Amino acid sequence: MELYRVVEKSIIKKYRKEIWSKFIKAIKNYHLIEENDKIAVCMSGGKDSFLLAKCMQELQKHGMINFELKFIVMNPGYKEAVLNKIKDNLAKLNIHAEIFDTPIFKISERFDNPCYFCAKMRRGYLYDYAKKIGCNKIALGHHMDDVVETILLNLIYNGSYASMLPKLKSDHFEGMELIRPLYLVEEKNIIAWREFNHLDFIDCACFVTEKNGGKREEMKNLITYLTRYNKNVKKSLFTSANNINLNMVIGYHSEGKFYHKYNLNDK
Repeated sequence: MELYRVVEKSIIKKYRKEIWSKFIKAIKNYHLIEENDKIAVCMSGGKDSFLLAKCMQELQKHGMINFELKFIVMNPGYKEAVLNKIKDNLAKLNIHAEIFDTPIFKISERFDNPCYFCAKMRRGYLYDYAKKIGCNKIALGHHMDDVVETILLNLIYNGSYASMLPKLKSDHFEGMELIRPLYLVEEKNIIAWREFNHLDFIDCACFVTEKNGGKREEMKNLITYLTRYNKNVKKSLFTSANNINLNMVIGYHSEGKFYHKYNLNDK
């Protein structure tokens, strides 16, 4: 049996509970896909985006919703060997993707916080390209661990409580929406799927992670440490985004408006 067929079968059969069912649950619970959507699946070349691509292919084949798919790979400035590895995996897994070049790595390395600017620019380039090819949504491969890490990043480095949403309308690209169909899937299960199928994907492949792993690696290590004291810490952090008690916070902001329980003096 060809490799891509083995991979597809593993998603539906072996990892049905850990991956496929949670993928379907997220799509249904958060209303991520609608009839006649044209979705650009954005592929970084890593395990998450490749799994997302295969799940979306399977949903298109076996699901009840009529929608179109486009697979796009943005090259932010990868080394030739990295780009060739992505192309090789696309061929192996029967994914026909459009690849387009951007100067993101060159630009983001000028900033003190390159990861933030890299992520921001990636989003803009992806929206722009997806809209040009007629899509109304972009799908990203963020999973549950990404959501939890984002909560911690914002708490520790930004002094705010904010997370990733499963669905988000673009502020700058009219009619465009971002969806995250792997929102409920844990990273450990994606790793297990990759290992079971003997697949080899790229990591971030940028100059920052080559040096120190980046801020997200810090959050992964922190979660691992906290799990020593509470095995459910990741689940609790994820649930916290669905369980905010506004009566027990001093202030919050929404849609550009700030709300505060007390009258503050700046004196």
